[in-house]
Amino acid sequence: MPKFIMLYKGEATDMADMSPEEGAEVMAKWDSWMEKVGSGLADVGTPFGPGTSVVDDGTPGTALSLTGYSIVEAADMHAAQALADGHPYLSAGTGDYAVDIFEMMPVPFEE
Repeated sequence: MPKFIMLYKGEATDMADMSPEEGAEVMAKWDSWMEKVGSGLADVGTPFGPGTSVVDDGTPGTALSLTGYSIVEAADMHAAQALADGHPYLSAGTGDYAVDIFEMMPVPFEE
């Protein structure tokens, strides 16, 4: 089954900056989403820390504002996109957060 990476964009709040109640609420949303996705969740992923960018001409770059990832398995892009329904990262409804989804293609020399 094809795999898709979900990249989380937007400035997420560090769990260390949340009250215990806020942290529990966030984790409950993640638990609910993970239960919904079930066996389609290939890798829950991890949050990202500070990043940098290496540019091919030697100049300094600026890393994209990515805050984490998950990997899901789905029949096609439409099905992968449907798995983002109810995703906790999209729960604010402010337009400040997004989940970009890319199909993970096989590496040609590993086939």
